[in-house]
Amino acid sequence: MTSPTQQDTADYIAQSGQMAWTVPGLANTHDPRPIKTVGVIGAGTMGGGISMNFATAGIEVKIVETTQEGLDRGLSVVRGHYQRSADKGRFPQHEVEARMGRFTGCLAIADLADCDLIIEAVFENMDLKRTVFAEIDRVAKPGAILATNTSALNIDEIAATTQRPQDVIGLHFFSPANVMKLLEIVRADQTSDAIVATCMALAKTINKIAVLVGVCPGFVGNRILFKRQAQALKLVYKGVMPWDVDAALKAFGFRMGPFQMSDLTGLDLGWSKGAKTHNPIRDALCEVDRRGQKTSAGYYDYDAARTPVPSEVSAEIITRLTGVEPIEMAPQMIIETCIFPMINEALKILEENKVQRPTDIDVVWLNGYGWPVGKGGLMFFADTIGAPAILMKMQALAAEDDAFSPAILLQTLAETGGRFIDIDTGGLKTGPL
Repeated sequence: MTSPTQQDTADYIAQSGQMAWTVPGLANTHDPRPIKTVGVIGAGTMGGGISMNFATAGIEVKIVETTQEGLDRGLSVVRGHYQRSADKGRFPQHEVEARMGRFTGCLAIADLADCDLIIEAVFENMDLKRTVFAEIDRVAKPGAILATNTSALNIDEIAATTQRPQDVIGLHFFSPANVMKLLEIVRADQTSDAIVATCMALAKTINKIAVLVGVCPGFVGNRILFKRQAQALKLVYKGVMPWDVDAALKAFGFRMGPFQMSDLTGLDLGWSKGAKTHNPIRDALCEVDRRGQKTSAGYYDYDAARTPVPSEVSAEIITRLTGVEPIEMAPQMIIETCIFPMINEALKILEENKVQRPTDIDVVWLNGYGWPVGKGGLMFFADTIGAPAILMKMQALAAEDDAFSPAILLQTLAETGGRFIDIDTGGLKTGPL
């Protein structure tokens, strides 16, 4: 297929970003609700980062922690971020105090009773989130927006713990939340038009790029990411070393590959000593205190500058657990094995009407996951490959694991010659499939 020019790619990215703000069918009669005070539950990395967006935009923030020590620590981290930015000349020194002055520290959810928007940013556990939302529902004033920052959990289930599911929505910020531009706005089954309209407008106020998505495991960005991670791990079990997978994806244009990214976020995320998870290699690395960059050892070894170096220790653990000797695989084959399933999963998301349009998928991946700008986006890139080649690869992967069965849309595009970026499934739908 004809390769797009740099200008074609730049124009596509700009147009896609503009279209993402449009929500067909959203009643024009619903003016955005005024948001003057925001409550954030959790003063950790995510909660602190989320709260900074609002304080920076001039909105009062009430931030809740369970202990004074945790609250003080969280606010200290926020102050540190602001101070470093001021020191770099990004805004005047007096702005540090002005922004910190918009914060009120709290030790009880009940202190958020007067907030116009309450965002939950607690640990990613459904039982915990349901408990927190039941309490929010009890204390929040009528008309308040109740939001969860969950990255993958079922928001309909969370909303069901409240007496006002029409006021519940997902606001999925990306870490670090005070830096990353993307905001997945997740419309649940009963979320009202007024809430959607308010959150889309609020995203502009806090200088985010918003994409409206529906409820499904991982929503749009993480659901696609999960497929890439799964195939990357499958390659390791075939004998491809993690650093070879990472090198291929870095050559493709990503800043880092899946295993270096896992080391960065921490291999012990969601793991506890003695645990047996779906990834025995991760379990074994954690058991010997190879938990990522924070322990200077994960899949890679790290020096004082956190430079990743292929690890003989990790290689030995991998070879022992997989039972296969290391092999070399052509970078192009690694890329196709990891990237084509992402395209296929994106099409399944479109089939389920959990995103408005294919270009929105590209906005998500460009702004939240480091997709190479020069390749325009996942769907844009797919059109440079063509559906027949992607279908052939997915048929081969499905023969090994039916979780990677070709999407119906992929088969249709292969038959008709249609373009990925032109797919029209009728827009976002809520409720049961």
